Amino acid sequence: FKKGEYIALPRILPLQEMVVEFDAYHIFSKFRVAEERLLAKGVRDIIDTTRQVGSLKRLAKDLMTDYDVLTGYRLGRNKPTLDFVKRLYDFRKEPLPRPSVIKGERESTAVKIPQTLTNEVAEFLGLMFSEGSYKKDSIHFYNNCPKTQKRFAKLCRDIFGLEPKKEIVNTVETATLFSTVLARFLQYAGLPEYQKSLKAVLPEFLLAADKDKIGKFLGAYFVGDGCAAKGSSCAEMYSSSKELSIGLVYLLQRLGILFSLKARKTKAAVSYRVSIYGYDNVKSFYQQTCLPYPKFRDLKQALGSFSDKLGSRYDIVPIAIDFLREKIVANCSYGALKKRGVEIHNYISQGERITRKMFQRMAPVLNSAAVEKFAFNHLSHIFFDEIKSMEFIKGETDVYDLEVKNTHNFIGGNAPCFFHNTVVQHQFAKWSDADVIIFVGCGERGNEMTDLLLEFPELNDPKTGRPLMERTVLIANTSNMPVAAREASVYTGITIAEYFRDMGYSVAILADSTSRWAEALREISGRLEEMPGDEGYPAYLGSRTAAFYERAGAVKCLGSDERGGCLTVVGAVSPPGGDLSEPVTQNTLRVTKVFWALDSSLAYKRHFPAINWLTSYSLYEDNLQAFLNERAGEGFGALRAKALEILQKEAELMEIVRLVGVEALSPKDQFWLEVAKIIREDFLHQHAFTEHDSYTSLKKQYMMLRVIMTLFGEGERAVESGKSMSDILTGDFKDKIARMKLIPEENLERFDTLQKQAEQI
Repeated sequence: FKKGEYIALPRILPLQEMVVEFDAYHIFSKFRVAEERLLAKGVRDIIDTTRQVGSLKRLAKDLMTDYDVLTGYRLGRNKPTLDFVKRLYDFRKEPLPRPSVIKGERESTAVKIPQTLTNEVAEFLGLMFSEGSYKKDSIHFYNNCPKTQKRFAKLCRDIFGLEPKKEIVNTVETATLFSTVLARFLQYAGLPEYQKSLKAVLPEFLLAADKDKIGKFLGAYFVGDGCAAKGSSCAEMYSSSKELSIGLVYLLQRLGILFSLKARKTKAAVSYRVSIYGYDNVKSFYQQTCLPYPKFRDLKQALGSFSDKLGSRYDIVPIAIDFLREKIVANCSYGALKKRGVEIHNYISQGERITRKMFQRMAPVLNSAAVEKFAFNHLSHIFFDEIKSMEFIKGETDVYDLEVKNTHNFIGGNAPCFFHNTVVQHQFAKWSDADVIIFVGCGERGNEMTDLLLEFPELNDPKTGRPLMERTVLIANTSNMPVAAREASVYTGITIAEYFRDMGYSVAILADSTSRWAEALREISGRLEEMPGDEGYPAYLGSRTAAFYERAGAVKCLGSDERGGCLTVVGAVSPPGGDLSEPVTQNTLRVTKVFWALDSSLAYKRHFPAINWLTSYSLYEDNLQAFLNERAGEGFGALRAKALEILQKEAELMEIVRLVGVEALSPKDQFWLEVAKIIREDFLHQHAFTEHDSYTSLKKQYMMLRVIMTLFGEGERAVESGKSMSDILTGDFKDKIARMKLIPEENLERFDTLQKQAEQI
């Protein structure tokens, strides 16, 4: 990293929203039930019913409570605690009722407790985190605005059934309540009793809530500790707690609002400021958090005075000037840009930074599909933040990576940042037919290589049942090592692989990632002052890439026993921005003749392995026909070709569906879509953690595909004869097809039954 460069951050965190429920038995276990419904028809009836079976003393012993206390509960002299109620219902193995009113002490006021996180509860918490505090059983809210005090009092009545008292504390209007129940709820939410301004932590459950509730919390917090200056395209929130300010940042990214987090150090303490820059961002913040508070009228007035041109400058797209010049000269004219309101000289000659809005206005004129995709697709998911300063922290530090489910991406850090992980090659290592696996981590992160070292000894080799590490060689070249080591790591791996191949073994080398190896070549070439080629890579990149991959193949080893060995090379290419036209990818494709295109859109749809069947290809199809017919089954190639045709047809039909809907299609086209879905979800989709689906033999693949293609052929004829879709694809038969991937390899005869059912449609 360098000062002045930009780092890509997620524009929005699309987490799965959850209904947040409050477990009263966990939060308020020591408090007492105050509902007559629960007392009369619940606790007392259960105690009396249980007493008929055995003595009351025996029941008290089983419930781990005092006999006199149990008697008091039965006679109604005392109200039972929630902890006792839970033990009683668990003892009887009956479902727990949900209490809605509880008490602290005997003489205290009964308090309603929220069952779930509602908009009102989120708003109440936002006010308390900004300008509230509590000590033991006294809760205070400080604010001099009468309308804000009135709103706070209404929330207390509606949520908890409590009426706050008005008083003046140090010239500040204060709403005061006395309730140990409410104090316990605030403690559970993360509001500390002492040093609240320094130690407050965002309620953990709020991160999983829906956007409405997040908006209510942020809006209420802004009312207490926020401001928007008139004439300035910025709204700000403040906190003295680092943990709380980081939590506010995560909530803003849940709403897709850009931010800036800054720390201000004084002699007394450190304070944190979360700033929302730009007209569009402040407008989005206003729309998603607008509450009936006077302060939001001030924000709306300030929003009206913002300059759209001034505000949008904070959402920057750091495009290289040389790239712009090249695209404009090759693909469009200055006049075409002028018509769209783009003054290109400002960016090329004067060095003005391009905003996202201006770049999206410019992109359609440049006649580049990659640029348009970046402008209208990628930029809706990421934004760029300029590096203003860097700090080096010496010493050992714990690092936690949180993996996003099913995507193998990471979101982490004080402000959410992207990280990445690869698992496809791990499956190769486990299930390939090779005797020896060479794994080259070229420029990988240190903790990824550490994970490999820890995981591989724990994985069992399906062939031998012994640890997979026994036939694996790991070459670890982490990203903090010198570039010369990065270049050497790939050559070291291929040389070790050739050593084992010449001994007569079948060897597979997995290189991740050859893009980082090529970057090392580029850096070394630059230091040697060699003539650069395309995108700064050395002119000999193509020959070096070819020399690496051409070391693969089957050989007849020297020696009297005429043994044979083979070497297979699998290289992972990581093109920047997913641009497959960049030099490393193109030079690799010229040599390998086989390409698996990993598609992020499939990963987002939870389809794994996320290999795009339309853009991936193999030029060895004709060479493999005889082998596949022998090992899998006669006609395997024809089945594969028909499946690809159906998937291609689906891609064409989906363009129509997006415009007019699936109902506008003919019954035949609807049937094509249904079969394509079966191919995608029941054949191509695999589960890496299921024994029978993680690896599938060629024979099983052939039999699965044969069933699906028979279903397609017979079903298409049935549709043409007038049969409905529900008659062709019955629920029971669809379920059987969906589960056929789980049929064990030793029970392949079960496919014959499925085949007969498909033929009888």
